[in-house]
Amino acid sequence: MPPTSPAGAATPGAAPRPPSANPVLGHVARAMADYPVTPVRTIRTEIAGIPRTLTLKLEGCSPWHSIKGRTALSLIRSVAGELSVPGATVVESTSGNLGLALSAICRDLGLRFVAVVDHRQSPVIQQAIEANGGELDWVKTPDDATTHLQDRLTRVRELQRDLPHAVWPNQYENDANWRIHESWTAPEFDAQADGAAQALFAGVSTGGTLAGLSRHFRRTRPGVRIVAVDVQGSTVFGGVPRPRVLTGIGAGRRSAFLDDTSVDEVLRVDERQAVACCHTLRHDTGIAVGGSSGAVLAGCLEYLYRHPEVRHVLCLCPDLGEHYGPTVYHPAWLDRLGLPAEPGRLRHRTGAACPGFEPADAPSTPAPATPSEEDAPR
Repeated sequence: MPPTSPAGAATPGAAPRPPSANPVLGHVARAMADYPVTPVRTIRTEIAGIPRTLTLKLEGCSPWHSIKGRTALSLIRSVAGELSVPGATVVESTSGNLGLALSAICRDLGLRFVAVVDHRQSPVIQQAIEANGGELDWVKTPDDATTHLQDRLTRVRELQRDLPHAVWPNQYENDANWRIHESWTAPEFDAQADGAAQALFAGVSTGGTLAGLSRHFRRTRPGVRIVAVDVQGSTVFGGVPRPRVLTGIGAGRRSAFLDDTSVDEVLRVDERQAVACCHTLRHDTGIAVGGSSGAVLAGCLEYLYRHPEVRHVLCLCPDLGEHYGPTVYHPAWLDRLGLPAEPGRLRHRTGAACPGFEPADAPSTPAPATPSEEDAPR
């Protein structure tokens, strides 16, 4: 089915709509109308002696370089009335990509933006947020703590109390998060996907992306299994929290958007397998993805190994690898994770039955530059 136009965007061939009286709504509508369709790439691999096809939707090929661009536009639209007050300040907790998108949107709207962050955030994203005029407000959570998100949320509430006209879009509980993916991201992916696909894989953090995808695909393709991919130590679906290093996937609390009907299966992958998948994919196809996308691929490979009947799957990849040169793709960072830097030695982490990926129609994606040893986060 053709993708539906996101709310606020012009329908091709229709008469142009008059500009919105609210400048925030008008800006969001124009940004949505100009937003490109993000590409899909097909790769092939052999698992348990069976050829498999993976269709990856590369959301990093978009404004602000991640799927969080769509989320940010929807969140800003949902609080447009509050942002019309002179001196309004947008405040949000973020592990990285949402903060980058919000900082760019707020810059264009002339709004102040404060991103509440912790030390796990990519230095590249930190610099980009500040280059957009955003402010970083750090929480000092210890490295081995499991309370990064809770500490960030506590700080957001303090800022909301103390800053005049502070507006918190609240990506964790605002239904604008998942609705944009049901009405926009999912129909777009559906239109690009092969009708033979048997399963859909997406990572979870707030759960908004997966909730939107699930609602759409449950209606349009009820035979497609919806598989949530999380990382060990996350409590999005409950369980005991433990320290984690990857950003953009996992959380220290349950998702407000997902319930038992949202998914058919939940896979929790080892973060080291996720990182190894990033390197294996880059080595074999030239496509460099971020850590959350690596986790999605790791979960997908594990699932395919256990399900020989599944031959074609869809994977939502939230971003590319360009922001992760100092972390996921840095030898010193890999060493602290107990992983070798050589792709050949990393490969076994992706699953013993998977010999690698073969690009079917995938032009190479530039690999992230590897900074010096001194630039790697400690």
